[in-house]
Amino acid sequence: MQKKTSLLFGVTLILLGMLALAGNLLIRVVGNGLMLGFRAWPIFVVGAGLLFCLPPFIFSKVRGLSGLFIPGIPTLTTGVLLFIASITGTWHIWAFLWPLEVISVGLGFVLMAIFLNVPWLMIPASIIGLTGLVLQFCSATGWWSSWAVLWTVEPFAVGLPLLLIGMSKRIEGVKVAGIILCGFAGLAFAAMSTLLVTSLWITRLIGPVIVLALGILLVVSALRKHPAQPQSN
Repeated sequence: MQKKTSLLFGVTLILLGMLALAGNLLIRVVGNGLMLGFRAWPIFVVGAGLLFCLPPFIFSKVRGLSGLFIPGIPTLTTGVLLFIASITGTWHIWAFLWPLEVISVGLGFVLMAIFLNVPWLMIPASIIGLTGLVLQFCSATGWWSSWAVLWTVEPFAVGLPLLLIGMSKRIEGVKVAGIILCGFAGLAFAAMSTLLVTSLWITRLIGPVIVLALGILLVVSALRKHPAQPQSN
């Protein structure tokens, strides 16, 4: 335990040192001055995020520590964004990169699901992560009106993990529920993007692509050979 604790803080200090060194080199390129040295303060936020994220890797046998990913990944994301903004002076990046905070929460659930081997955690991960991706798309492009069509990502975000879990675990009920939700989301997306005059050209393309991909996935699932069930006497 003592060795792993030393390893935890050692790795954290190494990563923080590398980050501070990169920041100092960048500062020298941008310009000199005492005030520029204070721009590296977000490394303390990054350090806090690392102290949350590293224990599940180092103390891998303690499975409950994977819950630290939920606060750790967003804290680490915040620290990295603050570090970039502070070093470069481009604080306006928060205006279009803030959805990364939402995506980071979804990533925390993904890592937690992997470490705990609990696939059901992929459902909140999918909902939060896909919502964050849509928010990032709208924030980067300014096409907030596309939510008139992109709301269909919510039922899809629930149906997709259910479909994949049902296929991998061979649970027919879960698989059917996933098919229904994904099918509804795909058809609603295609219908909304076709009917709405204000919809963007990209949404008109994505809708049919989603329906096509879902159809291919279902065909592959239907044609896949299942192991023969043992017959009871």
